Amino acid sequence: MDWLKKHYEKLILAIVLVVAAIAVAAVPVLISQTRAQLEEQRNNIVRRPIRPLPPLDLSPMEAVAQRLETPLHADFGRPHYLFNPVQWQRAADGRLIKLARGTEIGPEAAVVTEIRPLHLILTFDSIGPVLDGQPSGYLIGIENEAAARPADRRKRQTFVRLNEKKEDLFTLREVQGPPADPEALILELGDTGERVTLTREKPFRRVEGYIADVRYDPEKRTFNNLRVGDRMTLAGEEYIVVAITQNEVVVSHRLTGKKYTIRMRSEG
Repeated sequence: MDWLKKHYEKLILAIVLVVAAIAVAAVPVLISQTRAQLEEQRNNIVRRPIRPLPPLDLSPMEAVAQRLETPLHADFGRPHYLFNPVQWQRAADGRLIKLARGTEIGPEAAVVTEIRPLHLILTFDSIGPVLDGQPSGYLIGIENEAAARPADRRKRQTFVRLNEKKEDLFTLREVQGPPADPEALILELGDTGERVTLTREKPFRRVEGYIADVRYDPEKRTFNNLRVGDRMTLAGEEYIVVAITQNEVVVSHRLTGKKYTIRMRSEG
C-alpha cells in the first residue's frame, strides 16, 4: 500500500498514456470507417436509378397558341358606342337627326330611284344626189345621248361614201341593193370593229352609258338626270358621280376621294 501511495500519480499517468495510445491507434480505423460510410451515402445518392420523367402535357400551351394565331375580330364601330358616342346633326329643315349607325346621312342614306340607258343612235336618213345612177353619198344621222357636252347630244347628220371613214366612229363597208336605192347599209364601227346593218326602218342603237335619279330623304331632295361627272351635295359635303351601271351609282367624295356605292332600291 505504501508503494501505491507513493507511485499512484505515475500509475495514473501510465493509464492515461495507454488510453491515448489506443485512441491514436484507433484514429485511422475511424477515418477509414467514416470514409466508407460517406462513400456509401454518395453512391446511394449519385448512382441510384433515375426514373424517366412523365411526358409533358403541352395541350394548354397549344390551345393558347391557336387562340393567338386566330385573328381577333373585334368590331368597335357603330352601333357600338364604347368609342363612338352618339352624335346628332341638324338637317337643313331644322330637324335633329340621330346618327346611331353612321349611315343616316351622306351617300349611304341616298337611294337610286331610276336608271335609264343612254344610246348611240345611227340612222339611215336619205340618199345624196344621184349622177349617172350613182349617188354622191348617203346621209347618216348620229345621235350620242351619252356625250359629255349637251351640244354634242343633239342629232346631227353627215354624208358618207363607200369605204369612207367618218370621225373614227364608223366606216361604210357595203351597200346592199341598188346604189341609188339601197335596201341597207353595212357600217363597221370604229371602236369595236363590229359590222352593223342600217336600214331606213331600223336604226342602230347601242347603250353608251346611263343616267340616274337619286333621292336623298334626310334633306328631302332629289337629284334627277345625273350623269358621270355631275356633282351633288349631301349633308354639306360635295360628291362627284364617277360611274353609273344598270343598278347602282358610284360617287366619290370631292376632298378625300373615298368612294361610295348608291344602289337601286324599290320605291315600296
